[in-house]
Amino acid sequence: MKGKNSQISKGSVILTATPFAFVLMSKYRDDRCDNCLQSGKLLKCSACQSIYYCDRHCQKESWGIHKFECANLKRISPRIIPDAARLMARVIIKLNKGGADEQGFYTETKFRKFKDLMSHYSDLKQDVKRMEHFTSLCGVLFEVLGETLLPNSAELMGIYGRLCVNSFNILDSEMNSIGTGVYLGPSIMDHSCKPNAVAVFEGTKITIRALEDIPRLDWSEIRISYIDLLNSTEERQNELQAGYYFRCNCERCTSPEPFVTAIACPNLSCDAPCSPSEESCSACGEKLPGTLKDLFKEVTEFTLHHLQSMKTVAYLDVSKACLKKQEGVLHSLNLQHVRTLDAAFEAAVNLGICWEDAEHYGTKLIPGYLLYYGAMHPLTGLLYLKLGKIQLYLGKSSRAVDTLKKAAAIISVTHGDQHSLVREQLRPLTYQAVSESSK
Repeated sequence: MKGKNSQISKGSVILTATPFAFVLMSKYRDDRCDNCLQSGKLLKCSACQSIYYCDRHCQKESWGIHKFECANLKRISPRIIPDAARLMARVIIKLNKGGADEQGFYTETKFRKFKDLMSHYSDLKQDVKRMEHFTSLCGVLFEVLGETLLPNSAELMGIYGRLCVNSFNILDSEMNSIGTGVYLGPSIMDHSCKPNAVAVFEGTKITIRALEDIPRLDWSEIRISYIDLLNSTEERQNELQAGYYFRCNCERCTSPEPFVTAIACPNLSCDAPCSPSEESCSACGEKLPGTLKDLFKEVTEFTLHHLQSMKTVAYLDVSKACLKKQEGVLHSLNLQHVRTLDAAFEAAVNLGICWEDAEHYGTKLIPGYLLYYGAMHPLTGLLYLKLGKIQLYLGKSSRAVDTLKKAAAIISVTHGDQHSLVREQLRPLTYQAVSESSK
């Protein structure tokens, strides 16, 4: 933990913490340990038959909370408790066991307790969707915990609000969400769409790292991103308002975004973004044909429809069809084009046989990631890592060395040199690529 007068260097650890309460996403309950969230060979809880542990140590470590839910999980089986209800139940159990006094330090002397987290009680009361969700969760909690353990409705809504606004998505090494956790100390951090810090995870432990040099530890100046940054300002603002009840006024949100809805300039030698509302390119003066604007609208609607249909699963043939229609119409950094490249890359990787396609789309995707996520972001580093791995598989070892060096420059800052992503993937791949390229 950094002292308040210490200068914070890029890549250094600002804060680490373990969760006040957490839950593994139910879709991973057969694949990951319910305590440490690691995958591997698992043992089923012999009592409830509902959750799994990697060993006796994890089972024993988890028993302090699980013993209160174990019988209830068995009783309602084969039904699965919704993740939000299980997390609320765990918080209620912990608070009843004296957890209200637990302190999460964010400096040597300053800390937060669960009651210090903002609940946005008045905002929740006006939020129709969340009130419907809260009502449904109350029914589940009553069935799971019974009346004696449940606090009164006002306290219960306060707990729900604190979880809605302060929970972190717990991510695996490839930034996939695998759980949800409440972290008392780290909850002090505010949001920015241009963050100077990042939260990464190793199991359930959260680590906050600086993405740039910061003069001193001033928590009012430490910013992480609460949301996905591959969105327009309007989309980000709407998501922040709906999820966290505020609007962001960071530098990115108050600056123009010329590429988000940009048309490709008809002049092939000009790479400037053209606005759909203009008659000509502001950079080279090339006139935009009237048919181009109509085509832009058609392609945008076509792409939007298919991107929405691929929210859960990306399809390579659909992505290719969208990219074909976008040629000569959408700018290469147009947000929809970047999202389509992202879907195409993901689909090609998931197929496991289209590695040339995966390399092609991954390479095309880099400029978009650099623009929307930034040069120092975990997802940008992971894109380079995946791309380097693909190039190595394709026998392009020299190219893989260069790509993996770029991955290392980012991941060493965002994750640190001792993270499992570095130990288990980046270093072995780099060593292999260097060895093969020197043959």
